[in-house]
Amino acid sequence: MQQTGKVQLRVWGDYACFTRPEFKVERVSYPVMTPSAARGVLEAIFWKPEFRYEIRHIGILKLGTQTVILRNELKDRQGNEPIFIEDKRQQRSSLILKDVEYLIEADAVLRPHATEPIGKYLDQFNRKAEKGQCHHTPYLGTREFAAAFEPANDENPPPLDLPIGSMLFDIAFVEDASRIETEFKRPKQAEPAKGYAQALFFNANVRDGWLNIPSEHYQRLYVMESCA
Repeated sequence: MQQTGKVQLRVWGDYACFTRPEFKVERVSYPVMTPSAARGVLEAIFWKPEFRYEIRHIGILKLGTQTVILRNELKDRQGNEPIFIEDKRQQRSSLILKDVEYLIEADAVLRPHATEPIGKYLDQFNRKAEKGQCHHTPYLGTREFAAAFEPANDENPPPLDLPIGSMLFDIAFVEDASRIETEFKRPKQAEPAKGYAQALFFNANVRDGWLNIPSEHYQRLYVMESCA
């Protein structure tokens, strides 16, 4: 049986952009934080390869308002060869969120290769959250929108019902030697893992101020990653 422990965090920021992947050129944010963005916030504070976060609930304390900004972006991806930014720069508009605040409730799930109990990692996470410490600055969707954070104190979001529809759940890494689009080093393995990234989506709805993420979506993710 897997060891799990509860993690709760309150996060907020002046701006946020949880980009919808169906818009190819201009950035358009989902109306609320995605599960993958919430996981990124937790991992920015404290992460070890011995466990992983499974987001259970995201509370909407402040929905925020939509606003449009213009940003300079590169029109091509950075590759192995150096590029001259002035030749690749484009000005694009982004529909983002202003003045947002969320509650993140997650389970920290111990991985099979872990040798320490989950409580050890939860204590480290809670100490960092209480002191405002982090491995790197957490952000709300994109790196320029930094997030402030503190431990949650069992508060509840205001009533809100919001149908969202298809929302990005997370990104699965699928091992496939014939599609070496990305690779990374796994703990205690000499050879890097090679394969490709696969986006997973779910039907999202905010009810009574909470976006709930069913646990079966993580089982689907683990099957794709051969970690079930």
